[in-house]
Amino acid sequence: MRQFHFWHKFSTRCLLAGLLVFTMAADLPAGGFQPQSIYANQQYRNYAEWLELKQSQQLQAVRTTRQYQYQRGIMMNPEHKQAEQAQPERKKKAVETVKVLATGYTAGYESTGKKPNHPQYGITYSGVRVRRDKDTVSTIAADLKIFPIGTILYIPGYGYGVVADKGSAIRGHKIDLYFDTIKQVYKEWGKKEVEVQVVRKGDGKLTEEMLKELGKAMEVNKEIPENLWDKAI
Repeated sequence: MRQFHFWHKFSTRCLLAGLLVFTMAADLPAGGFQPQSIYANQQYRNYAEWLELKQSQQLQAVRTTRQYQYQRGIMMNPEHKQAEQAQPERKKKAVETVKVLATGYTAGYESTGKKPNHPQYGITYSGVRVRRDKDTVSTIAADLKIFPIGTILYIPGYGYGVVADKGSAIRGHKIDLYFDTIKQVYKEWGKKEVEVQVVRKGDGKLTEEMLKELGKAMEVNKEIPENLWDKAI
């Protein structure tokens, strides 16, 4: 009877051990452990990580080089380089300056001998109407032999003025600046010796359309465009 119990326990334990081995074998890959495959996979992962790091370093080097070239102004396009070199030349363009004696005048009888009911009241020698605009340009009178009709001057303390008129007392380096009233003449100007800038030399012509175009251009650009009045109006 004791032998029977002994063999019963022994056979049960063997059966359990066999089941455990079978279960463990089922969890393994079909080919069992493959040390060479694991080593190859590790090598592949190492190579992939190295390649990714190398590409990242190359990309960073390209970005650094481009940033350096941009900061140093080195451009591969020769046309762009020539354009950059040509820009400072325009800034170096010399502006003629002339010292003049500037006085003020109005459209009234005290300056022109014309009253408001006169048909030519407020009309300049060029044909345009007098105007005073501190933000754009005003009409002025000058010696037409020195400053022809259409000449644009910059007068410090007054602003831009375009030669539209002449006067019997305006000879040589003298100019007359237009103001709306006598009070403004005395309060804002009087009589001054100033050095004016010759922005653009006139050709003896000035129309209302040209004056209007000049005013609009200055409202936008706040300066005199170089190509102003290139086309005859």
